[in-house]
Amino acid sequence: QVQLVESGGGLVQAGGSLRLSCAASGGTFGRFVMGWFRQAPGKEREFVATISGRGGTTYYADSVKGRFTISRDNAKNTVYLQMSSLKPEDTAVYYCAATYSDSIRVVTSGYDYWGQGTQVTVSS
Repeated sequence: QVQLVESGGGLVQAGGSLRLSCAASGGTFGRFVMGWFRQAPGKEREFVATISGRGGTTYYADSVKGRFTISRDNAKNTVYLQMSSLKPEDTAVYYCAATYSDSIRVVTSGYDYWGQGTQVTVSS
């Protein structure tokens, strides 16, 4: 059974930074494509970033490109999301997701496993 546990969320002022972590257990982590999504109140869950199994390919939503960086440590079964220059509109619950795939995925339906989410709140 694959389990994903996010951590690192919190309250930060606009312009600040946070690093989210997602620790995976079960499965073969190095074969997972990993993704980060977010969901703001009253809105649909949206794609943020994704990374291939070996970390060689990444892709970002336009709204976070240049501010967020996704990375992974396969020895630690962990994926990270470094968030900088945060804006109030980045406020959301952030979810980690995983799927076995040879190609990165940018839609929620492309992932099989999800974490419980971690709240990120950016104050103005």
